[in-house]
Amino acid sequence: MVAKTWAPWALALIMTGCTAASHKETFQKPIRSLKEAQARAERFGSVIAVPEFETSPEAIRQLVDRTIRTGNAALDEIAALDRTRLTFDDTVRALDDLGHMVGTAANRLAFIKETSPDASLREAATEGLKTLQEWSVGIEYREDVYQVIRAYADTQPRLFGEDAKLLEETLRDYRRAGLHLPRQQRDQVEQWRKELARLSTDFDTHITRAQKALRFTRSELEGVPENFLNLPDIHTGPDEYTIHVNVTWQYLMIMENARREEVRRRVETERYRLAREENAELVGRILALRDRIAKALGYAHWADYQIEPKMAKTAARALSFLRETAAALQPKFDEEKAIFQAMKARDTGDPNARLHIWDWRYYANQLKKERYQVDAEQLRVYFPYQQVLDGMFRIYQRIFELRFDPIEPPWRWVPEIQLYAVSDAVTGEPLGLFYLDMFPREGKFNHFAQFGLIEGKLLPDGRYQRPTVALVCNFPPPQPDRPSLLSHSEVETLFHEFGHAMHSILTRAKYSRFAGTSVPRDFVEAPSQMLENWVWDKTVLDSFAADYRDASRKIPPEILQKLKDAKKASIAHFYRRQFSFGIMDLILHTQITGENPSEAVPLANRILGEVFYPMPEDTTFITYFGHFTGYDAGYYGYAWADVIAADMATVFEQAPEGYLDVSAGRRLRREIYEPGDSRDVNESVEKFLGRPVRREPFLRELGILPENAATTR
Repeated sequence: MVAKTWAPWALALIMTGCTAASHKETFQKPIRSLKEAQARAERFGSVIAVPEFETSPEAIRQLVDRTIRTGNAALDEIAALDRTRLTFDDTVRALDDLGHMVGTAANRLAFIKETSPDASLREAATEGLKTLQEWSVGIEYREDVYQVIRAYADTQPRLFGEDAKLLEETLRDYRRAGLHLPRQQRDQVEQWRKELARLSTDFDTHITRAQKALRFTRSELEGVPENFLNLPDIHTGPDEYTIHVNVTWQYLMIMENARREEVRRRVETERYRLAREENAELVGRILALRDRIAKALGYAHWADYQIEPKMAKTAARALSFLRETAAALQPKFDEEKAIFQAMKARDTGDPNARLHIWDWRYYANQLKKERYQVDAEQLRVYFPYQQVLDGMFRIYQRIFELRFDPIEPPWRWVPEIQLYAVSDAVTGEPLGLFYLDMFPREGKFNHFAQFGLIEGKLLPDGRYQRPTVALVCNFPPPQPDRPSLLSHSEVETLFHEFGHAMHSILTRAKYSRFAGTSVPRDFVEAPSQMLENWVWDKTVLDSFAADYRDASRKIPPEILQKLKDAKKASIAHFYRRQFSFGIMDLILHTQITGENPSEAVPLANRILGEVFYPMPEDTTFITYFGHFTGYDAGYYGYAWADVIAADMATVFEQAPEGYLDVSAGRRLRREIYEPGDSRDVNESVEKFLGRPVRREPFLRELGILPENAATTR
């Protein structure tokens, strides 16, 4: 990392929320309502909208019925076209229009399923989503529609850019669906895919519903911060403290701070048993079904089928990447384990004390405190939620030349929901909307994610549908005596997830298939992971991080440096854990077939134990692994994207104004966010970097290469 000498105006601009675009944005009036955003959008030839969320089970059923009826009519219209007069618009583009309509309905159902406080609505949305997904699978098996698309392709139309890519990938979809197969085989694949969609929805639903509460005494929770233990939801009786192991921030609080090993073991074990009864059998059934589909389509296994359209192209390449990097990290991993083992030996008085999977988070945290004098819990005072949110807004508004205006939501599913309009700071053009749903509650999706609600797309009438998205998070809720206080890691998560929102909203892709985050899964995390670097920069942090009790108190530079050192002190554990998930994922999707589905859970545990630490006895980690669906045979993509993200960050590190550099932000917006997948993402990355990707920045982050190692081209 190149040291920066910051111009005095850089910090002043970020503190006031201005950008460096010659202050043109100061003449743009704020958007004060949804109606005003929509009226302004019309002047730019675009459309701004919010979803009309269904508020009853009957309305959900009507949505599904209406979507299927409208979709069938659209497919019938394509099938009835005169094959001597086919055009791009009434064939390939019409399919993308249909996909956008169906996707908008499915997005809304998925969002209701994961966020509604009404259990009956969640249940109805789950069933509706199954029905809609099953019907959607059948779209690709409409022989009459396929023959029309094939007939248009046979005219060898002169298409360029995004249009040519849309035709090419539409044909690829038909091939990957099995339209080249004999009718009987094709029908069988269609039925298997519909069954797979149902089983996958069930798997996800079981995870969302999974709960487990453990009760402890105060003495058992020695080492856990008092302010956590005094929370009303935690302190549930005289000398009774209830920990919900399915609530991630509560789980991490125990694993990082509880001194008693038995407590950590118990919490970790129950965490890794979540959804076991419901999902253990489903894992094998889903894997067997995926393998059956892949083989019927001519692939060696599901992993090759899934990875074919991604950057890695083959499972062998993805697995080789993980194994080689994990092996290179082995010396650092062994060094960290030796340090943790020595600490445990000291604490227990047993020189032969054995490290377990429930130990590493605790000793990584203790190492931060002892060697680096960094207490993650004490640092929370610098990160009150609203202050962090406002500060992040100022930063993203600056580097992307944007404006965020709070507006009143037409409807709230819970009272604390917020809605913001995003507009271009220079032109005033409305670019989209984002909701914030930031704190945990019963029945809600229990991790951190951006949900797409309305995707960007050039509409048939020539207007552009601007995107609407939602951030769904589970930060510690505010308390009567203090605001919500985030850990530095949670601040990192916020910057990451909001990066996905920016990726979605800033799109200029013509077709919804290519818009926003609809990029290869092994690339989609790269732009957001790159933005995590911002929260490690002193100038950036000083623009918003301050003690909520005394705003003059900033994070001392020596503490930030110690935080960085502490991160590197346990980084091999973080990445070996990531690699264990990725390797497990790929091996499950190459080795589990219809012949051995019962071996799935034991195999998953064995791989995790070989790459990281052995699993607690009688646990089923994979049953609560949400990435098993959606990221199936794709978890390697996080590490793959990290390589790209680390290199992309060097553009800002080397820019005149570092992480606040508007020119670099403009390049990121133009070359990465706006195109989406409308062109090969390799081309987008090279345009942003000005050269091909290099692995060295990532390897330096891992400590595999020294900081001053030479960079190869």
